[in-house]
Amino acid sequence: MNNINSIIFDFGGVLVDWNPRYMYKDVFENNSEMELFLTQICSEDWNLQQDKGRSLSEGTRVLQDKFPEHRTNIQLYYDQWEKMLKSDIPENVAILPQLKLKYKLYGLTNWSAETFPVALKRFSFFKYFDGIVVSGEEKMVKPDEDIFYLILKRYNLRAGNCLFIDDNLKNINTANKLGFSTIHLKEMTDLKTELSLLGIL
Repeated sequence: MNNINSIIFDFGGVLVDWNPRYMYKDVFENNSEMELFLTQICSEDWNLQQDKGRSLSEGTRVLQDKFPEHRTNIQLYYDQWEKMLKSDIPENVAILPQLKLKYKLYGLTNWSAETFPVALKRFSFFKYFDGIVVSGEEKMVKPDEDIFYLILKRYNLRAGNCLFIDDNLKNINTANKLGFSTIHLKEMTDLKTELSLLGIL
C-alpha cells in the first residue's frame, strides 16, 4: 500500500454524523410515520437532486406541489436542516492529524452547495484538507464517474495513488472500477483498524 500518497474522504457517515431523523423525531408522533415520510416523500433520491445542484427553494417547492398535504413538514427539511447535523464522528476525525503528516487529504462529498458552508463553519477538522469537491457546486454527484474524474484532474491525482473512503457501496464500486484503493465504511467498521491493515497508519 506504499503507493498511496493521497486519501479522499466522503464526509456524511464518515466524518460527519448527519441524519434527518435527528430533526424529524421531534416532529412525528411515532417512528413508522417518520420513516414513511423519509422514504416516500423527503427521500434520499429527492435530497440527491439538491446535492446535484438544484436549489433548496426549488426542491422544496417541487415536493410541496406534489404532496400538498405534507407542505409544512417538507418546509421543515431545509428550514431546520442544521438540526440534522448532529456532530462530527470523533473517532474518525481524531485520525486526521496523524494522516496529514504523511498524506494529502481531500474531500469528495455529495452535499448541497447551500448547506455545505454550515458544516464548513461548524467543524474545525476541515482545516486538514488540501482540497474539497462538493457535488452541489459541480452539478454532478457520486456514484457518477464524472465527479471522480473531476477530483483527479483538479488536484493532479492518479487513482492508483489514492485511497477512497465512503460509507455508500455504490460510490465504492465506482471508485474500485476506476482503480482507486477503497475502504467501505460500514456501521461496524473501525476506520483506524482498516487503515492499519492497509499499512496507512
